[in-house]
Amino acid sequence: MQAAPVRATAIPSFATALRAVESLLMSGGQRTARRNAWTSVLEDRRRARDRVEAQRVLDQTLAAPSLTTRP
Repeated sequence: MQAAPVRATAIPSFATALRAVESLLMSGGQRTARRNAWTSVLEDRRRARDRVEAQRVLDQTLAAPSLTTRP
């Protein structure tokens, strides 16, 4: 007697499952709006990190003694 072949199915990730539920509950326009909003949030965070880094560089530059002001 031969055993039946074993079939492995991948368990979807949480994000994949969430997208599936989202697609059932929301129309396409709402889904697009939500994704666009999240993309904007991520872009705002990136710009905020860039501003903090630029401010840090400026502060270090202004705090460093200038080579041109030596006696």
